[in-house]
Amino acid sequence: MRIGDAAAAAGTTPRALRFYEQRGLLDPPRTAAGQREYGPDDVARVRVVRDLLSLGLTVEDVRAVADRLHLLGVPGCESGDEGGAGHGAGGVAARRLAALDAEIGRLTRLRDALAARLAEG
Repeated sequence: MRIGDAAAAAGTTPRALRFYEQRGLLDPPRTAAGQREYGPDDVARVRVVRDLLSLGLTVEDVRAVADRLHLLGVPGCESGDEGGAGHGAGGVAARRLAALDAEIGRLTRLRDALAARLAEG
């Protein structure tokens, strides 16, 4: 399918698909004329990428584990390195979770300080 159809099937835009490709998250095959040709596996991969991004991971986080997306059940994303792949993906998620926790802590302290100032005056 062409880029517009693939984007619609994945719930995104053609521009997003091009962005994912530029960032190394997607590598659709090309026709002899050079046009991208997306299949169901590509659409499934885009959905997983979007899910991971919606969970707060960055594009760089997802790119760091792009070769291991098959471990999340993405069809057509096979890799020969099964041994430590889960640890890498878990490490990225754990680092992101720690960063989110730190940011929540910082914002909570800021909120508490602001609330205390309001209560004083």
